[in-house]
Amino acid sequence: MTTPLQILFIVLGLATYAGAVTTNDYKLVWADEFDTNGKPNPANWTYESGFVRNNELQWYQSDNALCRDGLLVIEGRREQKPNPQYDSESHDWRRKRSTIEYTSACLITKGLQSWQYGRFEIKARIRTRPGLWPAIWFLGVDGQWPHNGEIDLLEYYDDSILANACWGTTSRFDAKWDSVKLPLNHFGQSDWDSRFHVWRMDWDAESIKLYLDDELLNTISQAQAVNDSEKWGPKKPFQQPHYLLLNLAIGGNQGGDPSGTDFPSRYEIDYVRVYQKNP
Repeated sequence: MTTPLQILFIVLGLATYAGAVTTNDYKLVWADEFDTNGKPNPANWTYESGFVRNNELQWYQSDNALCRDGLLVIEGRREQKPNPQYDSESHDWRRKRSTIEYTSACLITKGLQSWQYGRFEIKARIRTRPGLWPAIWFLGVDGQWPHNGEIDLLEYYDDSILANACWGTTSRFDAKWDSVKLPLNHFGQSDWDSRFHVWRMDWDAESIKLYLDDELLNTISQAQAVNDSEKWGPKKPFQQPHYLLLNLAIGGNQGGDPSGTDFPSRYEIDYVRVYQKNP
């Protein structure tokens, strides 16, 4: 028989795990605390593989992601090895590179977890060095990019923090952006990248609000975020479920030159928590 004192301990334990929901309107519906050492939970995460997007320099592989001491560690490495997809006659940037110069990891919840609306909190520590491009972002489950809708809760590059969203135009693969880019010194701490910070998204049928350490960085209006064409995705891309991506990109179209940056470099995530409003 459970005693009142045992019940109290159970309730307190659940409250600790839930991470102090900030209002009574929300309840925790999904989380990964990364408390078990070893590979990330396969019920929550899969991985991108190879050269994927944006002419980035890193080869994505699962070996660069590990849970250790309560953190998910995504490690960027400078290491040279042959590109298994190399084709000397190809014009595809992914295949015409004979060697891999950097490796990293991109973890995704696609096919495993997705959500429509809610409060999303991710506590993480990033390194702010040239060539590094860490991100916390979401993609819609239906449609082609950008008509499926992209939300960038975090991007770092060019010595700046970004909070963005994009959706589609009348042309395939042509995006319309709502972007905020703030220089790192806006946040006022000389040791900013040695600290953990909390990125938060509040997303509902009216808007998407993107926060860093409780500072509102960007508000995206759902009324404005409408695809100009429904040929490649739903008319309202942010009124459908999205899945989550956590990655450390290196170089590429935006990341900059990593040649002077020390490697390995770590992108550390303490937790991911998803809250939704009670019906």
